Amino acid sequence: MSRKINLHLQELAELIERYSEEDGVHSTAIHSLFLIRESITSEPIARVNETSFCLIVQGEKEVLLSKERFRYGYGNYIVASADLPVTGRVVKASSDTPYLALKLEFTPHQIVEVLSEADIQMGMKKNTKRAMYVSKIEPFLLDVVIRLARLLEKPEHIPVLAPLFTKEILYWILHGPHGESLEQMAIEGSKGKRIRNVIEYIINNYTRSIKIEELAKIANMSNASLHRHFKEVTAMSPNYFKKQLRLQEARRLLLADSSDIANIAFRVGYESPSQFSRDYSRMFGLPPREDANRMREKSDKR
Repeated sequence: MSRKINLHLQELAELIERYSEEDGVHSTAIHSLFLIRESITSEPIARVNETSFCLIVQGEKEVLLSKERFRYGYGNYIVASADLPVTGRVVKASSDTPYLALKLEFTPHQIVEVLSEADIQMGMKKNTKRAMYVSKIEPFLLDVVIRLARLLEKPEHIPVLAPLFTKEILYWILHGPHGESLEQMAIEGSKGKRIRNVIEYIINNYTRSIKIEELAKIANMSNASLHRHFKEVTAMSPNYFKKQLRLQEARRLLLADSSDIANIAFRVGYESPSQFSRDYSRMFGLPPREDANRMREKSDKR
């Protein structure tokens, strides 16, 4: 890695430390920009990863998308071109050298805007690609990321410059080695965009029964074609995607209140509490109540 890249990453680390004095995910004066700091390694946390770009400037993290594992650290960035249920954990961090990262969220509209203005050739018939990937930071991309982060010290310039820098970040991602992964999810009528529509539909309706025919109609695909392209994009079937959403929400509810297991199972869409408990144990390693108690104990110790 070049000396210039190392210096920029060091400056980013100092900025993140300055604006996030304690552990957690911190919003900033730039509404789509978040700073992340963790001083200890973490338990696996299941959540929906938003469409975003995330650059790691210190420490390491591991993300599991279905059975696919992504590990990334210093000088790596990860892009999610759709909202995806993942399990992530910080695997390298300490009080002296905390895990530090910068995350920028964006929308399909912003991607289309950049594609149009830059006159980038858009491919309607390209094969669908995984909606998550890890790459090494490129110099031009890092240069604009550092300019965006520096705006936190000059907030009066944020309204004009932050949108321009965000566009430039998307421009360089689209021109990067995995640009098609981002492009495919924004082009109206493309297979990727149709799968994204299905993803959004499942996220908004995961508590109810959804038939594959219903999703195939949304995607304007056959059942078999939908299943194949959905798995190419998300690394899982539509049904397993829905199950992950249900179990993630169930875990959140278990930690948030004292409702009984059967009630939570019904709230997230399960008809059988026993099936819910079996699925929950397979995903999180413990039955629902035991898992919730363990998570609370770890939170109290921290």
